[in-house]
Amino acid sequence: MTFIAAIGRHFLEVLAAIGRVGLFGLEATSHILRPPIYGRELALALVHIGWLSLPVVGLTALFTGGALALQITAGGARFNAEAVVPQIVAIGMVRELGPVLVGLMIAARVTSSIAAEIATMKVTEQIDALVTLSTHPMKYLIAPRIFAAMLVVPVLVGVGDIIGVMGGYLVATGPLGFSSTGYLRSTIDFLTLSDVASSLAKGAVFGYIAATMGCYAGMTSGRGAQGVGRATKGSVEAAAVLILAANFLLTGVFFSR
Repeated sequence: MTFIAAIGRHFLEVLAAIGRVGLFGLEATSHILRPPIYGRELALALVHIGWLSLPVVGLTALFTGGALALQITAGGARFNAEAVVPQIVAIGMVRELGPVLVGLMIAARVTSSIAAEIATMKVTEQIDALVTLSTHPMKYLIAPRIFAAMLVVPVLVGVGDIIGVMGGYLVATGPLGFSSTGYLRSTIDFLTLSDVASSLAKGAVFGYIAATMGCYAGMTSGRGAQGVGRATKGSVEAAAVLILAANFLLTGVFFSR
């Protein structure tokens, strides 16, 4: 009975944590929709989340697209199906790999940064100073970051999709000997508007998750250096798991028949 009670206790703790994160996300969303809007904080968040993430997103997508082309060619050769390489690279990058990889890169880079920054502000009592100056921390610190992530991560996903497809194109038309014109034509003809729209929608959801988990971990961190470290580590782990879970649910919503 002690073992069963321990399982129940941990299960209730998980449910309580999910509830706290959900309420935090709802409150943050409500502040996004209400004035005032701190334009400077929003602009800085857009640069930090979007522009500074382009190199890692581009390189990740490029090598993933190239590796995907190699793997599909090697696997398709067993069934004389090498001709489907452009279509599978395109649909694999746009529907799944592009959004997921960008979301995980944002979780690794941005979520950890947001969590560490806000947790440090909490430890050094800068958040208390904002309250003293009649500035709502949720409005000043949280809302701009979440709003910026929702705006810019879909753009990063679109860029990642394009670079990933081009990575497959470079490998296929180089070492693998595919026709350049035929590869591009097959890619364009196979992709549909719904594929692109689902990819961008996933990007908005993943950006919301990544920024929200970073902000939540920072605002609820413990005191001291250990508290900052635990908040940073926990935020990345939670964001990565939630992004993968959200990808599964969104894939079922967009592509179930």
